[in-house]
Amino acid sequence: MKSPATLKQLRRHPRGQAMVEYSFINWILVLALVLMLSSDVFGRGNVINLFLRAYQVYYDSFYMVLNLPFP
Repeated sequence: MKSPATLKQLRRHPRGQAMVEYSFINWILVLALVLMLSSDVFGRGNVINLFLRAYQVYYDSFYMVLNLPFP
């Protein structure tokens, strides 16, 4: 029969492995997101520039409507 000290040494907490796996998966997802955002989409430019252009169109159209002469 084994002593209690050796039994405690054999038991390991799986929390450390789960944290490493979680960190690794998050790192891969962030890397994929950064690469996707900086790549060319449909030959029009990267996603960040497309979002900024869409925001500029929204901003311009909003102020165009506010400046109309109708009440």
